[in-house]
Amino acid sequence: MTASTRQTRFKIGGMDCASCAAKIDTAVRRLDGVADVAVSVTGASMTVSHDGPLADDKVLRQVARLGYGIVKDSAAASRTHGQHGDHEHDHGHDHDHDHHDHAGHDHAGHNHGKTTASRSASAPASEALHVHGGAEPGQPWWRSSRALLTLACALALAVAYVAGHAFPAAERWLFLAALLVGLVPIARRALMAALAGTPFSIETLMTIAAVGAVLIGATEEAAAVVVLFLIGELLEGVAAGRARASIQGLADLVPKMALVERNGGTAEVPAEELAVGDVIVVRPGDRIPADGEITDGSSDIDEAPVTGESTPKRKSVGEAVFAGTISADGVLKVRVTAAAADNTIARVVRLVEEAQEAKAPTERFIDRFSRYYTPAVLLVGALVAVLPPLLAGADWSGWIYKGLAILLIGCPCALVISTPAAIAAGLATGARRGLLLKGGAVLEGFAGINAVAFDKTGTLTEGKPVVTDVVAYGRDESGVLSLAAALEQGSSHPLALAILGRASAAGVAVPQASGSKAISGKGVEGDVGGVAVFLGSAKAAAERAPLTEAQRAAVEGLNGQGKTVSVLVADGAVAGLIAMRDEPRADAAAGIAALKGDGIRTVMLTGDNRRTAEAIAASLGMEARAELLPQDKQRIVGELKREGLKVAKVGDGINDAPALAAADIGIAMGGGTDVALETADAAILHGRVGDVWRMIRLSRSVMANIRQNITVALGLKAVFLVTTIAGITGLWPAILADTGATVLVTANAMRLLRWRG
Repeated sequence: MTASTRQTRFKIGGMDCASCAAKIDTAVRRLDGVADVAVSVTGASMTVSHDGPLADDKVLRQVARLGYGIVKDSAAASRTHGQHGDHEHDHGHDHDHDHHDHAGHDHAGHNHGKTTASRSASAPASEALHVHGGAEPGQPWWRSSRALLTLACALALAVAYVAGHAFPAAERWLFLAALLVGLVPIARRALMAALAGTPFSIETLMTIAAVGAVLIGATEEAAAVVVLFLIGELLEGVAAGRARASIQGLADLVPKMALVERNGGTAEVPAEELAVGDVIVVRPGDRIPADGEITDGSSDIDEAPVTGESTPKRKSVGEAVFAGTISADGVLKVRVTAAAADNTIARVVRLVEEAQEAKAPTERFIDRFSRYYTPAVLLVGALVAVLPPLLAGADWSGWIYKGLAILLIGCPCALVISTPAAIAAGLATGARRGLLLKGGAVLEGFAGINAVAFDKTGTLTEGKPVVTDVVAYGRDESGVLSLAAALEQGSSHPLALAILGRASAAGVAVPQASGSKAISGKGVEGDVGGVAVFLGSAKAAAERAPLTEAQRAAVEGLNGQGKTVSVLVADGAVAGLIAMRDEPRADAAAGIAALKGDGIRTVMLTGDNRRTAEAIAASLGMEARAELLPQDKQRIVGELKREGLKVAKVGDGINDAPALAAADIGIAMGGGTDVALETADAAILHGRVGDVWRMIRLSRSVMANIRQNITVALGLKAVFLVTTIAGITGLWPAILADTGATVLVTANAMRLLRWRG
């Protein structure tokens, strides 16, 4: 994409499947000046990349002709990539746009394009929005124009049945009228799609089959087939709406209003108007309206809506909070750190929508297959209709009927939707549990992972040392902690913070120290209540007070466990030992065990010293490679791949960038505000090691679902193909083979929304 390429985003109504997206993609791509098109079914959006200005009315008119509601997204202004690096889509590697000619169905009921098409590009967005095919925002599906068309066609068919019995002479014309109620919009879709570059659509097959049925006298069956088709499409739209709502519902977690401190008081303002630096007040039970940092107060924060973490976390001054989470029991003051468009939930929604624009390899294969499949169905239907009468003198009417039934059996809707429906549901359910996978290719790739390389600090461990052992000599542990904490007051060194944290947790009184000073490379010393105190390394402590053999053995034993040991000297004698270590995350051992239980190899790659790395790795039951530079980690990932393993690398997304890039899949571990969220292939929002295993399990569940869907789609077609040629089934069972399969496939994919991992 060149520096001058711009992007314009549109919202689209009535688009419920991958075929709809493909049809829109093909039509818009034909416009002059369009460089690339990315359509998201779940996001109900389209991003058009173009060189220089693009008249919006051209896009509006082109899409509206297909029967979809469309409006320029005023919330996403055009971006020039040379100036804005954010959200740049590399659509080239995943979209395979050359193969978007597969059968697209834009669903009867979309026949309202001219209102939107006639609007000028300069018209306000609020005036241009007309969602004709599906329910408008906030409107139930049963009030949509598609539902009304389906109801009208069904009622017309019912009236034709009743009136036909009363007036047998008019029966054929009554069924023809009922047929036209549904077929005219479908035929218009077929024509518009053909003119826009998609001649082989499901509407084309439906139109040919219905018209052919009328010509051979099967008008009643043709009308029933159209009603069944419309019902199937309506059910598909409802299911697609559920998938869309699953991820878009995240945006509703952020409250619309916020209490902000201004002019010595508080004022209620729209959350979208909050600016970075504003201080907001969050009351007990309130949802937090913005990403921020606590400046006053403490509270248990329920992060389940954002991260899926079931246990509330106690947070206080200096800690980060996410928009959409809930302050359970305390009043907080929070300094806003991200505007509404950039808060955690907004970024998650945006990343998932972008991910759904990127096709998985299986999805791209189905697209390419569909490009040839639909014309092949037309050819097979024609051959079945004409060859037996020509070659064997069979009955023309009977075999034409069978050929038309084959057109309906061959409708590719169920096959085309089998993969994207499962991918969309998988991406959405992962996002709701804090598992971000950037695209179908990544989601599919996780299924094959059989080796995971972890960074240590901040990935397998918490990223900060804690006091693990306090050994006292001549006094109790509280006395040792009290003296050590007195020396460390005011220090921001990680080891000092660990000691102060342990003293605070233990409720130890911390006296004031006088004359405290740091001694470079050795430790810190001062006077505490008239007692000369030193805290530092064992070597530096031995210069002030000799260590006994037992004390030296204790220090060695703690060092052997990968712990850093500080020796406390008071009044010229060793008073105690304080051991600290960056401990594994609470779920690290269980997460590693889950991966190993699935036959996945785990290895730790760290720049830390070998003894510490091996101690942590041994406690987790995994192998360790220590004292590594970034290029060493990259080399080891390459070695694992050369062994035939498919490798995922888990790290912070920044320091481990070379290894993340070398791996088959790079996973960022950390909070939603981490820049790693933007750089890796996948991200784990709440830092649980077990979520790596859950990502792999989710991927395998999705791939199993896709295999089930394809089996159902092709299996039903094969069964009805045989029964149709054998003369057992006719037109309406044929459409059930496709419509029924579409509903089954979509419903099966929606089961993934209930996945719990």
